[in-house]
Amino acid sequence: MILTVDIGNTNTVFGIYNGEKLVYKFRIQSIHDKTTDEYASLLLTLLERNQVNVSMLKGAVIGSVVPQLQYTFTRMIKKYLNIDALLVNSELETGITMQVDNPKEVGADRIANAVACVAKYGKPCIVIDFGTATTFDIINSEGAYIGGIICPGIMLASKMLRSNTAQLPEVSIKKPASVIGKNTVHHIQSGIYFGYLEMINGLLRRVLKEEFSNYSKVNVIITGGLGNDISHDMELSTIYEPNLTLDGLMLLYNKNR
Repeated sequence: MILTVDIGNTNTVFGIYNGEKLVYKFRIQSIHDKTTDEYASLLLTLLERNQVNVSMLKGAVIGSVVPQLQYTFTRMIKKYLNIDALLVNSELETGITMQVDNPKEVGADRIANAVACVAKYGKPCIVIDFGTATTFDIINSEGAYIGGIICPGIMLASKMLRSNTAQLPEVSIKKPASVIGKNTVHHIQSGIYFGYLEMINGLLRRVLKEEFSNYSKVNVIITGGLGNDISHDMELSTIYEPNLTLDGLMLLYNKNR
């Protein structure tokens, strides 16, 4: 079994793979000041509850966008699992050409997403990842990663609205029944959900127009927290893949172990 670790700004997701199959998945908060031992306690408890013996884990791969936590988790896996984890970066063998100004700037999660997208759906393809930030990653028909887009995530936008206004309440993010709201909560939900949806649709239209002459041949893959809800209202057909990043980490492990 192989441990995959996707360290994000808000959450860290663990995956346990048996061969190519994801058999267990755990999600915890990414808290920067937790120690190696505290994270180990969480992970070992989750493994025990799912009857995964530490001795069953033969390798590990980490994809992180939080340098401090990458160090913490690398130490934790070495200390408690006796495994030297593979760290994902642009210098690994990916099977994808990086046609950007500085490949080292591309986050580990975005590398993993691109690798998994091409492996599962071919090229060209676009990945839209709904995380703390919402990212677009574009792979052309030659299999080259040609760039992307970074936007504030929908939850981040909602929190900023609440924290910078005196009278607006915090609301749950969900699709309201209509665009025109009848009360303050409805107003906010409409503005956030439909406003965000239009931004995503508009950016996708511009990417397709700029780079691809035949839209029908481009697979658009959506992943990340709220991606499933948004995907149902996208103008173009999309595919929702909740475990795309973990699958990409596993593919990278197999390519580089």
